[in-house]
Amino acid sequence: MKKYYLKPNVKMEPLIWQWYAWPHLIAPQTAACNIVGRHLKIMESYILAPDLHIKASSNPKLIGGPYLNVQVEKAHKVQNLIEKTKNMCSSLIALNNSLKVCNIMLQTEATGGSLNHLYEKVPENLKGLVELVYDLNNHPSLRLIEPLIYKKYYSEDQQKIALSEIKNDFRNFVLSTPRIESSDEVYINIPFSSPKLNNLFESREKPISQEELEDGFHIFPDPKKLFRSFFTENPPSLPEDRNYKGDGIRIRYFGHACVLLETKSVSILLDPVISYQIADSNVPRYTMYDLPEHIDFVLLTHNHQDHFMLETLLQLKHKIGTIVFPSNNKGALEDPSIRLMLEHLGFSSLIELDDMQAKSVPGGEIIGLPFLGEHADLNIQTKLAYHINLLGKKFVFAADSTNLDSHLYKHIFDYIGAIDFLFLGMECDGAPLSWLYGPLLSSPLKNTYDKERTLSGSDFKKAWPIVEQSKCKRAYVYAMGQEPWLGYIMALQYNQASPQIIQSDLLIDECRKKGIESERLFGRKEWII
Repeated sequence: MKKYYLKPNVKMEPLIWQWYAWPHLIAPQTAACNIVGRHLKIMESYILAPDLHIKASSNPKLIGGPYLNVQVEKAHKVQNLIEKTKNMCSSLIALNNSLKVCNIMLQTEATGGSLNHLYEKVPENLKGLVELVYDLNNHPSLRLIEPLIYKKYYSEDQQKIALSEIKNDFRNFVLSTPRIESSDEVYINIPFSSPKLNNLFESREKPISQEELEDGFHIFPDPKKLFRSFFTENPPSLPEDRNYKGDGIRIRYFGHACVLLETKSVSILLDPVISYQIADSNVPRYTMYDLPEHIDFVLLTHNHQDHFMLETLLQLKHKIGTIVFPSNNKGALEDPSIRLMLEHLGFSSLIELDDMQAKSVPGGEIIGLPFLGEHADLNIQTKLAYHINLLGKKFVFAADSTNLDSHLYKHIFDYIGAIDFLFLGMECDGAPLSWLYGPLLSSPLKNTYDKERTLSGSDFKKAWPIVEQSKCKRAYVYAMGQEPWLGYIMALQYNQASPQIIQSDLLIDECRKKGIESERLFGRKEWII
């Protein structure tokens, strides 16, 4: 029986309700809010003015905005999806409405007295799923009993994957446009947790019979020819050095915030976002073939779609040992549990870390570090920077941390000591709160507040004290979203006048003046120490 390999340029997009799947579409409570406050809102706006949406979608300055990119002749398919969404997501739509009603009720009726009598006013579909609480300043809020919400509302019925060949890095922005089925894609209805997905993506390196795949995925007759074209009998050309066997440490930058650390005893991958193999590209990159056969630990810094990327994680599930991630502010709508998401995605070996909590690994340890900012002042706890100590070398991956209080870093570096490598994001001019969290709000935020409360990292004035206090030998700016294979999820376009470039250049220049090796990372890079 012939054996086949999945081609290196076959991309997989996870879809749910015909939209690109990202973490807030997994947790039922945030999914409910996004269905109403994002999906239906955008689709209904498009139906009223499709030409406006199409024009806005082609404007580079508006990429990433709430504009649906579907040609007018397919507008009827968007209308059909609106009706389908209202039908198949009716219980989640009702959940969103009840969350809003309940929050507004608390803000108007919970004035400092006992909350006991308000339980009878909790909407029926939320009864037994929430606790009504005050903080110590007498501000009322809902505490969601998230595991029970999953039991009642989570469903895998509308999960599917889209397979197609990718010829270049360009992909349309995915968070504002649903997937209107295309003739060059194969769609497979399958839960994201299915072990069959492991078999599919393992076939990039280990051959499998196409009959096994087709039987497992129930490919219908029409797309079978296209599905078969995604496979080849030719084995991939795997790099000889994909598994590091040296006596030191190898560090590889895969783009954005994705960094791989390896010794001969352990491999650690941070925030996996991996490029597909593109034949015609002038941007050097590592791909999935440059990853080791087994990844001992995957570290997630926070719950944003460019750091906790389902598209990459699902394709790597078969080779991931353990996922390490930050604990959440349990019960907060804006801070859904990564643990519950990962469990429902089919991951089983999970370690949840709190601030300053350590996990031993062969040859060293991982410590979760406090991560301030970049979340628009919301009380979100699901965020950690990481200190990794391997073979006596010290690394800090600060992700998009904002230095809101430099005393924090004094405390951190007093504890962990001087470090060798610092990796810091400087996306210092981020999107407003509403861009990501708007659908979760019970009432609209004033425009002036929305613009003030942004998803921003450190500028030079905030970043430089971190460098100074760390006493690092090398400081690298990363997580800037500049790699061309990230446009579809980041929607960022920088030039030399962009604040992000100006501010990171200032940091790099200052580091070099002080004898600290520094650069803004892009594409790929390797160090062996």
